Amino acid sequence: MGRMLNISLVYCFFDAANIHRWNDHLRPIDLTEIDKQAHKAAIAWILGKYEEHENRVEINWKGLIEDMMFSFLKRVVLTDLKPQVFHRIERERSEEINKYVLSEVKKEVLGVDPEFICRFATYLHSTNESVERRIVSAAHYLATKWEFDLIYEMNKHSFDIDHTKCELDRKIKEFSDVAGVNKVIKSKSKSFIDLVGQLRFQQRWTKVPRYPITTVLGHSLIVANTMFLHDLDSGAGDKQIYNDYFTALFHDLPEVLTKDVITPVKSIHGLEKILNEYEQELVNSKITPLIPEHCRSEFEFLIYNPFQNKCDEKFGPVNGMDIKLCDLLGAYMEAYASIRCGVYPSRLKKAKKFLRLRLEKEGESIDAAYLIHELENIEI
Repeated sequence: MGRMLNISLVYCFFDAANIHRWNDHLRPIDLTEIDKQAHKAAIAWILGKYEEHENRVEINWKGLIEDMMFSFLKRVVLTDLKPQVFHRIERERSEEINKYVLSEVKKEVLGVDPEFICRFATYLHSTNESVERRIVSAAHYLATKWEFDLIYEMNKHSFDIDHTKCELDRKIKEFSDVAGVNKVIKSKSKSFIDLVGQLRFQQRWTKVPRYPITTVLGHSLIVANTMFLHDLDSGAGDKQIYNDYFTALFHDLPEVLTKDVITPVKSIHGLEKILNEYEQELVNSKITPLIPEHCRSEFEFLIYNPFQNKCDEKFGPVNGMDIKLCDLLGAYMEAYASIRCGVYPSRLKKAKKFLRLRLEKEGESIDAAYLIHELENIEI
């Protein structure tokens, strides 16, 4: 029996930092698939919250998260096909495409639990238009529209750009029955989505050359996906799975207000406490007002003290200590991959050594030593 938390699967997600979006257009920043998927996950959360509140629909959050993961995995296999081509082959050659995607995942993701492969196959072949799948699809197009709006002005001269604009607007209108779609376009929720998107501009590892370059938002999705797989292995309940995933996804959101403060600076005596207090003050004044009132208190529960174990009578448990281990594992993967690719400044080598020692010492609950060993056997 394999494990859900499989390092080759996590590396497949990480490798999406090498898939560049809109790369046949002028772009103000590099836009990567991993960042798009992370942005999509944040949008799906707020759409789901609106759906629960306004349409009184009970969301299967575990299923929604898994749908996001599976759609991400399919996109990684098919790399950076243009959307028109991607959607056409999905319509006209779906059976052949799904067989190919499944065979590639089986080939690349070795040792994963067979149940994961079985559920992935079910996802690929399912035509069931559940509310969860509609939310994920709506979030996909909204995240794409956010990117398009970013590049549109500097690409007005590009062939067929206005056709792309019309097609995107048309696709989004198809999801007008999803409660939060219009809110994300027009209300304060749009500002929240814009704020999350700014984490796509912030590179990880300040002043340390690396390859591939990763952002704060992309890293957050790696932590969330890793924690989700770990929770499946440990038999966590649905409420904890939801809490752990979205706590991990939003754990670095305050950095949009403070920027990434590197560990050596945080370790200055007394400074970490000051930074935490300042972050909470900024979150209260700048981010929380952008969250719909009906889920504001839950958002605060998720975002405050993300690396502490906590349990709330209303919202349930969060395994913050294991989220921190997944955070460290994500950082280790970033350092390890860069060094294997030939970009290894001395600070990165020192950081890799430090992260490895800490994970081997503290990471028993996620079996970090085994995951590191397996990572070193992956061909990069």
